[in-house]
Amino acid sequence: MAQLRQDFPEFEKRNAVIVVVGTEDAAAFARYFAENNLPFLGLPDPTHSVLKLYGQEVNLFKLGRMPAQVLIDKDGLVRYVHYGHSMADIPSNAEILTLLDSLA
Repeated sequence: MAQLRQDFPEFEKRNAVIVVVGTEDAAAFARYFAENNLPFLGLPDPTHSVLKLYGQEVNLFKLGRMPAQVLIDKDGLVRYVHYGHSMADIPSNAEILTLLDSLA
């Protein structure tokens, strides 16, 4: 999330809405977002319903969900998906911003 916060103004310029989905319950998720002053939307998903919709992997050996980035256009169509194999395996903000530009 720190990476997303770093370039948040660039996402805003492109009218992108960032939604971070987490496994915590609503109270814990809200507390984390408030304590860390995160500028994007947070969606608690303790039942993994969003995870299941987008096919995000759970790896018990790595203690939870593997990272996933999904880019959805204004019409609700999935335009890009990246499933990571570790927390280090995520696309750069520059890559996501370039994808957003290509959709404009």
